[in-house]
Amino acid sequence: MLSAVWLIPALPLAGFLILLLWGRRLGEPGAGWLATAMVAGSFLAGLVTFAGLLAKDEHHRQFVFTLFEWLPVGGLSVDMGFLVDPLSITMVLFVTGVGSLIHLYSIGYMHGDPRFHTFFVYLNLFAFSMLMLVLGDNLLVTFLGWEGVGACSYLLVSFWFERDSAAVAGKKAFVTNRVGDWGFMVAMFLTFTSLGTLTYAGEEGILEGAGALPETTAVAIALLLFVGAAGKSAQLPLYVWLPDAMEGPTPVSALIHAATMVTSGVYLMARINPILDVAGGVLEIIAVVGAATALFAATCAVAQRDIKKVLAYSTVSQLGYMFLAVGSGAYVAAIFHMITHAFFKALLFLGAGSVIHGMHDEQDMRRMGALRRLMPVTAGTFIVGWLAIAGIPPFAGFWSKDEILAAVWDLSPALWLVGVVTALLTAYYMSRQVFLVFYGEPRWQQAGAGETAGEALGDPEHEPAAATHAPATPHESPRLMTVPLVVLAGLAAVGGVLNLPGVFTLEHFLEPVFEDRLHELSITAGMQVALALVAVVGAAVGIAVARSIYLARGRPTDRYEPELLARAWRYDEALATFFAGPGRAVADLSARFDRQVIDGAVNGVATLARRSGAVLRVTQTGYVRNYALGMAAGAVLLLGFFVLRTGI
Repeated sequence: MLSAVWLIPALPLAGFLILLLWGRRLGEPGAGWLATAMVAGSFLAGLVTFAGLLAKDEHHRQFVFTLFEWLPVGGLSVDMGFLVDPLSITMVLFVTGVGSLIHLYSIGYMHGDPRFHTFFVYLNLFAFSMLMLVLGDNLLVTFLGWEGVGACSYLLVSFWFERDSAAVAGKKAFVTNRVGDWGFMVAMFLTFTSLGTLTYAGEEGILEGAGALPETTAVAIALLLFVGAAGKSAQLPLYVWLPDAMEGPTPVSALIHAATMVTSGVYLMARINPILDVAGGVLEIIAVVGAATALFAATCAVAQRDIKKVLAYSTVSQLGYMFLAVGSGAYVAAIFHMITHAFFKALLFLGAGSVIHGMHDEQDMRRMGALRRLMPVTAGTFIVGWLAIAGIPPFAGFWSKDEILAAVWDLSPALWLVGVVTALLTAYYMSRQVFLVFYGEPRWQQAGAGETAGEALGDPEHEPAAATHAPATPHESPRLMTVPLVVLAGLAAVGGVLNLPGVFTLEHFLEPVFEDRLHELSITAGMQVALALVAVVGAAVGIAVARSIYLARGRPTDRYEPELLARAWRYDEALATFFAGPGRAVADLSARFDRQVIDGAVNGVATLARRSGAVLRVTQTGYVRNYALGMAAGAVLLLGFFVLRTGI
């Protein structure tokens, strides 16, 4: 059963190739159904492999499936192989499971798009790349998938490239991820230099050999890989690409920027946990960066007006939570939150897409309101996602977030406080979103051309301008879009059972991967309950404050949405200013150095060879008599030389 692992990436790859060759002929909706079937088949293959893994003894749940020897070069030998263990199969199941639902949703969402089949070509290629990333049995295969999802991100974010903003967002995602990829590559070079291998498992693998690394080398490898993880998982200072990536179709936001690709950095950190544990001080750095990212992104989310931008900054914040867990040594809590986040964030993004679809492509929340009556399924499922991410028991987000906060308290009460404040802000901005979109007055009825932001929002200081045209009435989305919402809502509601005591726990399943590195809390059970209550009270306060501002007053206002936060503390603008000024000057200087010094040296050698050849070429006349004269002269010179040496 474990040998079925090769089918997991093979099916999406087959779907990509079929759609690439015959996708246009299949058309709509055939191309979408084929792509969905391939990812669903991959999920079934993952279930078969999971069953095979469970059949093994819990301390021997590791299986390497080698396809072929990929790179036998000197001392470097890299196989194209898959590592099946509890961590990789956990990733496989939620990537393919959530991915199947998003593929199904996309059939309805992308209806009528002139490049319908091309969209599913990219989706299947992305699924294949992501599965290679999590299944690779060595760093190089992981990097192959890493680059694959980066390329697919560019293709999908800029899918509607006719819009300049989408094209720019795609390039921004691509360039920012290259910074992280640099860290990953240098870490691979250093790992091979130090250990002579890139393979994870085995007695000679990097996970077993991590303990033999000098601390300085381990720190360098861990920090470089963290740079790669920060780029892919949108951590400070490399988060800037993810909010702009909302320019892509909503299923892209759900698949790539909520459930799968952005979690690859967390997966990488969990995979190399033996290296992190011997790299003194790196875990603390990861925790601080994660906490700072979580709080920073949460403050930005409270003032966003685009329904997808709120969720984008929320994703950055939740990823910060996961890195905070990794930095606290709570690897299982990080993976647990990754899974629950995939459930409720995919639900929220798809719910937002349903709202946009029903609102005829409107994304400004100030032009919505009272949609729960017209879109009951979307509203009901979205509310489940809201309660889950806000950390309200018994929804999934409460359990995973509570585990992280308990582990962080063990590390640092100061970081725990940052986590609690972030949780309060999360409940606040998500409640704000729900109240603006689904409750209050139906502001879409008054929305018209020429309105100011305050008028559209219903600010009491502005009277709504007369609409120049009557907007179309919002409507519920088709079943192809609502069925995935219902399934994800169920998972977001009960997903917490994955790690509850007394059942098949995620911690017990992942124990062979982390061995003695499982985080054991030093606090009492009573203290854990107290910390959980504080988090729940914080969430309740956030919801209450949002209700008082955006719902109870009858007419919501934007006066509590500072422009500084709406523009993300102007961090993006500062980066643009820097790279347009000093950054461009450094780039120009580097280009000049490359042109005049590097190219000058290369061109100088070529010029010297050319001129030397031109001088020597005059001796090649093509006349036999000249060559005979030269031979005679040479003979005379040799004769003279020997005469002088012998003294005759």
